[in-house]
Amino acid sequence: MSALFTFPGQGAQKPGMLHRLPAHPAVRATLDEATDVLGRGLAALDSEHALQTTEAVQLSLLIAGTAAARLLAARGAEPAMVCGLSVGAFPAAVTAGALDFADALRLVALRGQLMERAYPRGYGMTAILGLAPAALEPVLAGLRERGLPVYLANINSESQLVIAGSDEAMAAAAAQAHALGARHGERLRIAVPSHCPLLERPAAEFARAFEGVAIRRPRLTYLSSSLARPLFEPARIAADLAGNMASLVRWRDSARLAWERGARLAVEMPPGHTLTRLCAETFGNGCAAFEATPVDTLVALIASAAE
Repeated sequence: MSALFTFPGQGAQKPGMLHRLPAHPAVRATLDEATDVLGRGLAALDSEHALQTTEAVQLSLLIAGTAAARLLAARGAEPAMVCGLSVGAFPAAVTAGALDFADALRLVALRGQLMERAYPRGYGMTAILGLAPAALEPVLAGLRERGLPVYLANINSESQLVIAGSDEAMAAAAAQAHALGARHGERLRIAVPSHCPLLERPAAEFARAFEGVAIRRPRLTYLSSSLARPLFEPARIAADLAGNMASLVRWRDSARLAWERGARLAVEMPPGHTLTRLCAETFGNGCAAFEATPVDTLVALIASAAE
């Protein structure tokens, strides 16, 4: 048995999220390194005003996830596997030893800029609850035929899908999904249409930024939530990180893969507990969120999972 560390994506951000991390030398070192590399303080990243930008949101998620994983590692609590949703793949790759934190900071800053520049307004993502992909896909295809850009972006669980597209297209899709029996449609706190063909152009530009970046073979198992499979070769991990902004998220299948590979505990790095709820579909009670669980308890749980 073993533990899986999960790292959330956009939508999980909270004002002050970096300031609420535990006081620990590993956390302090992570925050100091981020400040040095980026040349800006934490208030420029996790304030309510700063988190209106995609770049600040993604950087804050990278820093928080890396800091929490390093704190646990300093306590001797490490996972056998890591998996990140969207930008969460970057702290996952750092934790796995595949990517240096400093390089991740520079890459994620660019990633956020490219995504926001491509769609500065009028686009985003919406969660659809209670409808299967097979029922939703024809709705989205029909809307695209009418010139309304909207795509399936995430298969998060048996009952939660996420779509991405223009405001008008998502509103029409949510209305039709409700008519087909969906329980709820909720606009997410994400200002760009991630994980669909609308971001193929910025993804291609982002891929060029990986030239000269050292990607190493991971010392932990790195699970791609785009492919729902483990990746070990540096070139494949680089391609996964570069292209995941435009790739469908297969979180449900990724959680099942971790279980099949022996993980019996899923620990979500901060902030929030969205992935904890999603993983419960596969892991049952074997889920915990860093933000809601004392560190001593997490250390004990991770140790038990490794026995």
